Amino acid sequence: MADFRLAAEARTEFGKGNARRTRQAGRVPAVLYGHGQDVVHLSLPAREFAAALRNGGSNALLTIVLDGREQLALTKAVQRDPLTRRHEHVDLLLVRRGEKTVVDVPIVVVGEPGVDAIPNHQLNTISIEAEATHLPEAIEVDITGRTAGQGINAGDIVLPAGATLVTDAEALVIGFLGAPTAEALEAELATAEAEAGIEREESAPAEEGVGEGDVVSEPQDQGSGESMESAEKG
Repeated sequence: MADFRLAAEARTEFGKGNARRTRQAGRVPAVLYGHGQDVVHLSLPAREFAAALRNGGSNALLTIVLDGREQLALTKAVQRDPLTRRHEHVDLLLVRRGEKTVVDVPIVVVGEPGVDAIPNHQLNTISIEAEATHLPEAIEVDITGRTAGQGINAGDIVLPAGATLVTDAEALVIGFLGAPTAEALEAELATAEAEAGIEREESAPAEEGVGEGDVVSEPQDQGSGESMESAEKG
């Protein structure tokens, strides 16, 4: 697990105005707490913090360097601007090497299910307890060959060494549905149209002896035919 070092600066002024100025200076307002110590207000370099989350995941282990002192921390909550996605505020939890902590770990699906099976994701993360310095970025779940009805529960997932499951073992993580047949889709469409009051137009039957794509010639004018015969005889 990668360890990311961030040079923090103490914050002594608070409020929306100060937080806005902090962000304008390229830093993210944050608080650091845990192990019974008083909450510490600080700021982190925005670019380096974003890179830590991007490269280490949401459970990246951070080394916070403040006034020459180094402390390990995990990101517990991040506030983002809904439009710019810029980090607005961060809650950091102090951890120690060797201690265990509970975190939510993303599920990454690998492989392809069996023919006509459609995966139905129920949980995108599962909660585990593991050493703070050995937290996985994600947990892979192989769905190769799974068929309809062969769901994967949290208890079926292989966890990293030393980790224990916190999520209910019977919780469904990924279910598998059978792909609908053409007949089922047609019936569903017909039902939806009937509920909406849409009537389907039935195609008119073709004339006897005339198939689709045949060209029906128009009857010739009899007078024109007689003129042609006279001209040929003359």
